Amino acid sequence: MHIALLNPQGNFDPNDSYWTAHPDFGGQLVYVKHLALELGKLGCQVDILTRQIIDPAWPEFAARFDRYPNAPNVRIVRLPAGPPHFLPKEALWPHIPRDWVPHILSFYREEGRLPEVFSAHYGDGGIAGVLLAEATDRPFTFTAHSLGAQKMDRLGVNRTNIAAMDARYRFGRRLIAERLSMNWATRIVVSTRQERFQQYAHRAYHGAVDVHDDRRFVLIPPGVDTAVFHPQGGGQEEHAIHQHIEQRLARDLPPHRRPLPAILMSARLDPKKNHVGLVKAYALTPHLQAKANLVLITAGADDPLQSDEGLSAGEREIMRKLRHLVQTYQLKGKISAFSLKGQRALAAAYRYFRDRRSVFVLPSLYEPFGLAPLEAAACGLPVVVTQNGGPAEIFQENGVLYGVLCDPERPEEMGHHIHTLIANTDLWEQMAHLAQSRVWSSFQWQHTAARYLATFQAIVQDKKRAVTHPRIPLHPYFQRPAPDTDITLEELTALYFEGSTIPKA
Repeated sequence: MHIALLNPQGNFDPNDSYWTAHPDFGGQLVYVKHLALELGKLGCQVDILTRQIIDPAWPEFAARFDRYPNAPNVRIVRLPAGPPHFLPKEALWPHIPRDWVPHILSFYREEGRLPEVFSAHYGDGGIAGVLLAEATDRPFTFTAHSLGAQKMDRLGVNRTNIAAMDARYRFGRRLIAERLSMNWATRIVVSTRQERFQQYAHRAYHGAVDVHDDRRFVLIPPGVDTAVFHPQGGGQEEHAIHQHIEQRLARDLPPHRRPLPAILMSARLDPKKNHVGLVKAYALTPHLQAKANLVLITAGADDPLQSDEGLSAGEREIMRKLRHLVQTYQLKGKISAFSLKGQRALAAAYRYFRDRRSVFVLPSLYEPFGLAPLEAAACGLPVVVTQNGGPAEIFQENGVLYGVLCDPERPEEMGHHIHTLIANTDLWEQMAHLAQSRVWSSFQWQHTAARYLATFQAIVQDKKRAVTHPRIPLHPYFQRPAPDTDITLEELTALYFEGSTIPKA
């Protein structure tokens, strides 16, 4: 089977360049890469379609074609979309219908064949799937990864600030693209039941999809790269990473505290990840401070407690709040923050801190899925995770808890949960074992790819009956050729606040 994965944002190359160092190079790219590689192992011919970038600052992404080592069935295909330089995902919207999709159609015309099915990722990949379905009648699946309405909720969008928020994040374009994607897709892939029945049920998506339509949705959890995230360490590379960690701990902590366990968080500096909540939990739990250090692994900033170097404006604001907490609660010498480059370094860090009986914490205000705690668990760490979103489903099933769930907005309670794990050796052992067994039994990429392939095969074989629901019409902004128009603030306001596609007069 010939499959094309639609992922215009970020980019892909054999070295996984910029992963964890840029917000557009996060978990979605990990997902798409590993899905593609596992589908290739199953005998599929797989194209990862992404955006070509011709820019001296981004030399890795200039070639039209690229490949991963030992993956002969998978190719990376980079096609132009807008200006040649790198663009953040919020700036891609106008270039997808006007440029990227036409280049995809031209590319496959030159090759003399189309993929049998497209797999669209995020709203920008989704709108490309819609336009390709319109042009070719090929089916596509839609995997949102995250939805714009939930981000608006988390950011506290209201009628006063919605114009400024839309100017920054282009929420109007995103919501319309997501509505079209979920409506036109032959199948919608979700990672959890919560994603289907809560996220897709948001009023902003009313009329686009029926969350109770079992034919439309398929539950396929992503996997963990267990070739990287596993409990067995060793070797020169691992030793070098451990030395790097010890140097950073020595920089930030006095000698008598360095052997202590760590409360470990690894996430980009984003308000929704709730670094502030975790530091508050630590600050408000003195007996936890006596037993463990707080260690923050940050992306792209190696000394963020002392310097703004490598931080964006939004990241600087988060660190300003963290530094204030450190000063107010006299946490200096109890907290360390530094960066690590790449997935293998992160896995080595998890093993390093596991050997010191540490705990991994993901305190997000909301987390659509939560791959990071699964990766930490695969290396042997017990986890404390937010109860809001996917982790609550991932780490509990049939009455069994595989991790500790916490309310991210109750820091004292969070601190108590973390202390209980750190202080109780038997409980630490039990929860570490349960979390690790959860990963190895239920979250492997080969399982993910097999379920995707079964879905692709079903919709291709059942093409005549694949779409049985009414399709909503394309918004003019995404038509080809698009008129000189945009998603209006009135449209966005009506969708987000009223669940209506018709603005009030």
